[in-house]
Amino acid sequence: MTASSATGHAPSAAGGQGCCSLSTGPLEIASAERLAALLKALSDPTRLRLLSHIASQGCETVCACDLTKELGISQPTVSHHTKKLVDAGLLTREQRGRWAYYSVIPTAFAELQAFLDLT
Repeated sequence: MTASSATGHAPSAAGGQGCCSLSTGPLEIASAERLAALLKALSDPTRLRLLSHIASQGCETVCACDLTKELGISQPTVSHHTKKLVDAGLLTREQRGRWAYYSVIPTAFAELQAFLDLT
């Protein structure tokens, strides 16, 4: 009888170590609410594509006009989804004349990275 059959648990993939754990421990209520809002904003494939495209530009701002061409989506769709990302605190929006320009908020990325750091 193996240890896994005796306990009813499958062996871990990490060579006997626990399968995963949050490096920062359990979340406080305020942190859980903040992270839930970020993750909810990222739960749409179009928003993930928009965010990844903007983030791939590093610290540069990206014009909404470029997002429609690059991603093959309409301007109203870009506006709808970027508003959700701005409201969640993942992007900043700057109006320059007729066009909106977007850039990532590095602290939001750091927050997500810290939470998703499973060790």
